[in-house]
Amino acid sequence: MTVQQINPEQINDANNKALQALELDYQHLALRLARDNIDIETITADAQQFAVALPSWGLGTGGTRFARFPGQGEPRNIFEKIDDCAVVQQLARATPSVSLHIPWDTPTDASELREYNSARGLSFDAMNSNTFQDQVGQQHSYKYGSLSHSQEAVRQQAIEHNIEVIKLGEQLGSKALTVWVGDGSNFPGQQHFSNSFAHYLESAGEVYAALPDDWSMLLEHKMFEPAFYSTVIQDWGSNYLAAKEIGERCKCLVDLGHHAPNVNIEMIVSRLAQFGKLGGFHFNDSKYGDDDLDSGSINPYQLFLVFNELVDLQQQASFAPFYMLDQSHNVTDPIESLMYSAAEVQRAYVKALLVDREALTNYQTDNDVLMAQGSLKAAYNLDVEPILQMARLRSGGAINPIGVYRQSGYRAQCAKSRPASSNSSSSGIV
Repeated sequence: MTVQQINPEQINDANNKALQALELDYQHLALRLARDNIDIETITADAQQFAVALPSWGLGTGGTRFARFPGQGEPRNIFEKIDDCAVVQQLARATPSVSLHIPWDTPTDASELREYNSARGLSFDAMNSNTFQDQVGQQHSYKYGSLSHSQEAVRQQAIEHNIEVIKLGEQLGSKALTVWVGDGSNFPGQQHFSNSFAHYLESAGEVYAALPDDWSMLLEHKMFEPAFYSTVIQDWGSNYLAAKEIGERCKCLVDLGHHAPNVNIEMIVSRLAQFGKLGGFHFNDSKYGDDDLDSGSINPYQLFLVFNELVDLQQQASFAPFYMLDQSHNVTDPIESLMYSAAEVQRAYVKALLVDREALTNYQTDNDVLMAQGSLKAAYNLDVEPILQMARLRSGGAINPIGVYRQSGYRAQCAKSRPASSNSSSSGIV
């Protein structure tokens, strides 16, 4: 029996109060979609199947370079993080897996952690290694890089850490390793561009060689930070080159916040997919840089356009990217933000399903610019909230997940059992 963090009776009571309004809204939307020969039941079933992983590190309060302001009842260990993930999944029903960050989440007993996670109806998604900060007792520092470091001993340490993460992931049932490094330079002349990239390729190749046969390796690019002059894997081009060089099961991961403002991310998605190197996503939103804001909070249209490409690609049987939220919650309750974001990513997916692809193809062929972009806007402008609510209801979740969460008093209960941290002066970078 699945461990329930929120009393199911509270969910049922709230759903019963909202059910009549939902049924009316759902029927109205069904009629509207029927005019375009779209079966709402098919779309709702697709929405129920949609899933995006939760980041274990996203359950606590993040921060800025200046300070971190801890919230009440924050999880203190991986088991409490999983409890919070279980709340998100129980109510939102679109987040059935957890992505771990090692060594932040290293368990003392992998089998115990796997059983604990499974008992709460969750599985483990891609594993994330960490060679962008030094850990207590670490022999060599990553101050000047890790997989691309000029010194072999540092590179070897980073390689061994990644292999350890793979071995742990095997015990937990994961099927992928995500590698992001902060390697780069902050001053001209600090680093030899070609040598550092060559070191990265060689090191990542050794990690790839340690992958189980049924695993994928996901390389993540980022334009800047913490290296501000140059970054070793700074854009999708370098990412593609590295993934192509390393191996067939090595692919590119696209973090929506890791690009310059106004970059055409949806075209990057198309390019990587066209050549078989699109491996996964970290969903978030941004205004200026890698802000790690809640998904869909700033530019929901861009999120929709990304999913417009993904829906177009999902007709390929072999296309199965890893989806994960990657956010830093500085001023909101992390559980609420993750439920909000999961719904927004799911919303973008559902709207993309409504695009008339045959009509769009004809408009593109005829160079009918106005009608081509209009066909996208027609799907984007539809309010699909009744579909999302019905999908949650039929999957056993809450019609209004944030409302039920607040009524449950879960955060207040956690505040009693999880003493608040007194440390608000340290950096909150995640």
